[in-house]
Amino acid sequence: MAVNQQKTPDHKRLLSNLKNISQNIRHHSLAWIIGTSTLILFVASSVRHILFQSTAFDLGIFDQAVYLISQGKVPFSTYMGYHILGDHAALIWYPLALLYKIYPSVYWLFAVQALALAIGALPVWHLARQAGLQTHATTLAIVYLLYPQVFNVNLFDFHPEVIALPMLITAVWCARAQKFWYFCLSIFIVLMCKAVLSLTIVGMGIWLLLFEKRRNEGAVAITMGIAWFLITSGVIVPTFSGKQAAAVGRYSYLGSSVWEIAKNLILKPQIVLGKILTLDNLGYLVLLTSPLIWGLSLKGAAPLVGAIPCIAINIIADYQPQKDLVHQYSVPAVPFLILAVIATLAAGKGLVRSQRGIIIWSLIGFLLLAKFTYFGGKYLDKLDTWQATNEAISQVKSKASVLTTASISAHLSHRQLINLAYKEQTLTDALKYNYILTDTRHPGWGNDTESARRLVNFLKNRSDFKLTYQRTDVYLFQKTTYSIPN
Repeated sequence: MAVNQQKTPDHKRLLSNLKNISQNIRHHSLAWIIGTSTLILFVASSVRHILFQSTAFDLGIFDQAVYLISQGKVPFSTYMGYHILGDHAALIWYPLALLYKIYPSVYWLFAVQALALAIGALPVWHLARQAGLQTHATTLAIVYLLYPQVFNVNLFDFHPEVIALPMLITAVWCARAQKFWYFCLSIFIVLMCKAVLSLTIVGMGIWLLLFEKRRNEGAVAITMGIAWFLITSGVIVPTFSGKQAAAVGRYSYLGSSVWEIAKNLILKPQIVLGKILTLDNLGYLVLLTSPLIWGLSLKGAAPLVGAIPCIAINIIADYQPQKDLVHQYSVPAVPFLILAVIATLAAGKGLVRSQRGIIIWSLIGFLLLAKFTYFGGKYLDKLDTWQATNEAISQVKSKASVLTTASISAHLSHRQLINLAYKEQTLTDALKYNYILTDTRHPGWGNDTESARRLVNFLKNRSDFKLTYQRTDVYLFQKTTYSIPN
């Protein structure tokens, strides 16, 4: 008996040490997973940009705004024709401009985006452990990273929603961990990213209040969400843009203003039903849920309340890009889909519960729906003019005004005046720019080859412009006399 009593403390100490070692290994593996994912996402978006696949809408718009803020100038978007806050009231551009003060480069946006998307795996891991799924925590972090929307949105220029994504997940973890002030900070950062995210915050607040019984957090989220929606849609966006929110036109069948749309949603539900019950919307819901359908159940469905505003906005929109996993519009729904999976597994439910089965399903979903195949086809379509375009860009002086194509513009946005050549444009409108850079072979979004060639011929016959570069259908014209703004 004495021998057994003497060995027991050593035995417990050994088990404790083994447990600590096991936890350290899991932490270490998660760090590697997040780090590797960040690198992959950053390289993917950077290569896409280098191949001239990024565009003015939206990378050029945001890059110009952040650059101007970093230079102490008014962030007036010459692409849109108004102040950047008139777009989506995204205050996040101001702290992001601090990075441009170190060195002005669009690659900061790619780095922030890659890190934000990848780091979302960390609060997912914590939420899984919080739900008692210690053995599945790393697996669920991988499930999040393999969700096709995470990879695809990284390839579509840059959007501030990507910063909101990990903060939404973090906010839920903070609410459950009773870290009230960190919860409020997370909500504040989300609201800085985009005005429409205020509706997602309201949805999350309702879920926290009714289903999680987190009265304080739920009340704060609902209050902050409603207040910010009223401030942005009623004051900030109209003040800085001089018009209604940018996306109002996608709901024109409901009205011409935010308030008219909201009123008709309540008073004329029959109009909305006709838009909801479509094959496009059914296909959208299948796309959204199929990568995670193995882990969705009625038992774990409560967190999906937080996704309702985002999904509802997309379903009733008269705009196809809001119904896919390529664009940014479904990003706010991702945290709640993952939370629903965690809730399902914590309840002992789910079509697949083994870690291997979950990873295999997620991997298949990624291979079918992630757009990595674009690097072998679609993203290579400008290789024939790639060298010429780079050479032409190198001859454009900094700060000088530029008229160019959508894909080239994102490489020249660090200036106060830049805009796109488009087919409806009058030829004389081009005369106000110091440089005109066009690719008649790849005229870009909003333009066509015929219009691009017409512009080239027009400029060739003018004495106030000279052709300074020409190769493989890439033309660079420079105004003979001009002044560069300070």
